Amino acid sequence: MGHPRKSRKKYDTPSHPWNADRIKAENKLVKKYGLKNKKEIWKAETMVKRYRRDARLLLGMSSEQFMSSDHRATERKQLLNHLVKLGFLGDEAKLEDVLDLTLEDVLRRRLQTMVHQKGLATTAKQARILVVHGHVALNDKRIDAPSYLVKKSEENLIGFYQGSPMEKYHKEQAQEKTAEKSD
Repeated sequence: MGHPRKSRKKYDTPSHPWNADRIKAENKLVKKYGLKNKKEIWKAETMVKRYRRDARLLLGMSSEQFMSSDHRATERKQLLNHLVKLGFLGDEAKLEDVLDLTLEDVLRRRLQTMVHQKGLATTAKQARILVVHGHVALNDKRIDAPSYLVKKSEENLIGFYQGSPMEKYHKEQAQEKTAEKSD
């Protein structure tokens, strides 16, 4: 159970810490998604491993094992609904689709990445800075955690925090771009 004030780590470290291929792949992901360190990759990787493990358990269980068929069906439905709500899977997803989840599926759903994709920041690193400094809001609530997983229903609610100087700056840039296009 552990002490309530001492939280457990939410990631598993690599089994081979000095594997050159893994390090190169992680460096590419850090650069692509503007991550702070490798720990953020390991957290996402662990999350994917846990979802896939749960799906394998639910797929592999025979009717005689641990759960009744009703309980197994509700577990399947809950797992799929959770992943659909987070945006990792589509609406018509099956339990087998959970096994195809990748690390990049999780990294794409982070607030930092969504801010960059939405065009509020020019680079992934700038998106991280905007989020950490409190310029980004989700449904008019300031969120300063770049690792926040944006739900599918919240995608359109991402914007600048009301009163942020970046909001005014971003509007001015958009007006300049439209003026250039009309000329």
